[in-house]
Amino acid sequence: MTFSLDGLRRWPDVEAPDLVATDAADRLLLDESAAARSTAGDRGLVVIGDGYGALTLGAAADGGRGIRVHQDPLTGERALAANAERFGLGDTFVSLPLSPELVRGARIVLLRLPRSLDALRDIAGLIAAHAAADVVVFAGGRVKHMTLAMNEVLHAHFARLDVTHARQKSRALVAREPHDGRDPVPTRATRDGIVVCAYGGAFAGASIDIGTRFLLDHLPPLADDTAIDFACGTGVIATALALRHPSLRLLACDQSAAAVASARATADANGVADRVQVVRDDMLGAQPDAGASFIALNPPFHSGSAVHEGLAPRMFAEAARVLRPGGELWTVWNSGLRYRPALERTVGPTRQIARNAKFTVTASTRR
Repeated sequence: MTFSLDGLRRWPDVEAPDLVATDAADRLLLDESAAARSTAGDRGLVVIGDGYGALTLGAAADGGRGIRVHQDPLTGERALAANAERFGLGDTFVSLPLSPELVRGARIVLLRLPRSLDALRDIAGLIAAHAAADVVVFAGGRVKHMTLAMNEVLHAHFARLDVTHARQKSRALVAREPHDGRDPVPTRATRDGIVVCAYGGAFAGASIDIGTRFLLDHLPPLADDTAIDFACGTGVIATALALRHPSLRLLACDQSAAAVASARATADANGVADRVQVVRDDMLGAQPDAGASFIALNPPFHSGSAVHEGLAPRMFAEAARVLRPGGELWTVWNSGLRYRPALERTVGPTRQIARNAKFTVTASTRR
């Protein structure tokens, strides 16, 4: 099949139906970097933050090989792999964690700018520490999501920063001459007796968001079994439950690489890493049917920058699949989202545990 940016598909479709697989920022980055990429050589090109594979496969279609790629969401990795298979480009790249191996010796980096400045700091510092001295970073995004603070973050690690003209509401920043590199280190803070660790891009950073705090205030005592912290973020719920119940074993899962790294660091910092298993998973895809007795969930309602209420019902359905009959899903949600009918329909009888001016906590029993 002949490669076309217009032929790329998202994964899964329900994740964000209002988003396309390629946008103007991807095309701008590919165009601005075309001449530089032609001299990058094998393994000289790195792609970070590729949504569904447009940057990686666009570069591969231009002859790039040995491309190293990092995508924070697991769904992005799966979209890239599926699109690469469709176009016969599966052998042109390798997916890696955000680590020195990802950028060591890189000469060209294509970066979709993250919304989080902390995430950008981690990425920029890593590139400056391990890429080639002549590395050129092409960092771009939609103008409405870009801020002058992003320029400041890049300037902290690159001596030269050029800004392209805007095109189709997108713009690119071109960074050169790296300096003051550093490997990512999680931010640490003690909140409500828990040491919270957060790498850049993890939701709520090294704090405890108010929804999670409200859920923690109302979670019940648990039997000596295994509980699941679904969409765990920095792992606060799993760690708190492990501290409350010394015989309890926890599974914490999230599709975000930054969240998984943060949750592992949080469990370790609180001395419960031996009882908290943290995995990167799309929903609960790696878990068997009817194997769990308790799941705690603070569902996200954003996909990237878009508000998307279709995520939570998918998560409810996954929880229902994984819970054994009589098992419980405890959920906290913004009261305005009115999730109770979906919980009743998908999981089973649902009772309100607590409610305040903003949040509702419910317990749903698997029928």
